[in-house]
Amino acid sequence: MSGREVLTGRHFMNGDDACAEGAIAAGCRFFGGYPITPSTEVAERFSRRMPEIGGVYMQMEDELGSIAAVLGASAAGARAMTATSGPGLSLMMENLGLGVMLELPCVIIDIQRGSPSTGLPTMAGQSDLMQARWGSHGDYAIVAYAPSSPQEIFDLTIHAFNVADRYRVPVLILSDEVIGHMVERVVIPESQAIPRWERKRPPYPPEHYGQEGFKAFEPDASDLVPPIAHAGDGYRVHFTGLTHDPRGYPDMSAETHHELVTRLMEKIRRNAEDLILLETEYLDDADVVVISFGCTARSARRAVRDARAEGIRAGLLRLISIWPFPEQRIRDLAHEVKTFVVAEMNLGQIRLEVERCVGHPVRGVHHAGGAMIHPEPILEALRASAAQTAGRQK
Repeated sequence: MSGREVLTGRHFMNGDDACAEGAIAAGCRFFGGYPITPSTEVAERFSRRMPEIGGVYMQMEDELGSIAAVLGASAAGARAMTATSGPGLSLMMENLGLGVMLELPCVIIDIQRGSPSTGLPTMAGQSDLMQARWGSHGDYAIVAYAPSSPQEIFDLTIHAFNVADRYRVPVLILSDEVIGHMVERVVIPESQAIPRWERKRPPYPPEHYGQEGFKAFEPDASDLVPPIAHAGDGYRVHFTGLTHDPRGYPDMSAETHHELVTRLMEKIRRNAEDLILLETEYLDDADVVVISFGCTARSARRAVRDARAEGIRAGLLRLISIWPFPEQRIRDLAHEVKTFVVAEMNLGQIRLEVERCVGHPVRGVHHAGGAMIHPEPILEALRASAAQTAGRQK
């Protein structure tokens, strides 16, 4: 294995390895994790690569320690990440909320498997979507992306680090076992072609702020994101999960709590257009639209193309970002398209979100996990939807 930081060139690698290489290319130099199928290959790749490039690989005692170590590394200025699957993500939920409250950038990779509980450790699932959004307690907003190929998990991991740093927020990659273990071509660009968004830093040196010290949680009015002062840089830095004032010190008042939590959510909502990523096919003339993501979107694309070959005006909306959810895009689409099909490897988590946006029931193609959804049941749903639409028109 080369000691180069960026392995520029064309490779055949699985999604887990591509994820690790994307993180390294993005500048990640700390990985804290605990092995869990089907994400273990991410940790294994880091264990080999980090010593070669001067980074730190740390196998923790469990997932609780993993996310805590990642937050600590981020507070000291490192681009840091961990990788896990459903049961491990459950254990990380409390400290995910801590990361939101401390506004510490980091990336969490979730290679989903058949669940709940131990479930199907070596087989695919897409059922951690609501856990990622609502698994920690309280009101908070989250950013999560769902890749549909090894190339995209490489690209989205880089993007996730940039978003995390830009908005001071933990970012999740909600991949799945199919993408994690699929081997495809991955093209890694030259290092100078890889985008790098820097963290917003204090505008002045520590001595400028005098006795009062730098206010590490005073937001910028333009985007509600505070500059970040790293531990060890000489600034007065205080991190606490308690409700805190702009200096980072506890302020146990209802007014401060409401203002703080509202800002943490609003900084994601206000910047949703920059965070939401979608891919579309054939939406211009579609009578029925399939909404899908991750590995299932690969089957959905085939089903849409087969449906169009049969004369059904089908379209595809692929969710690259799961959270924030593209509510307005789907509401706008519902003014033109009345029939939707949601294909996902769970029992309807995203379908319920779509129904909330469009205001009426939509057809779902669901499987609880363990086997990839093939194009045929999605095509059958498109045929049924087309027939139903034709019947209404008569």
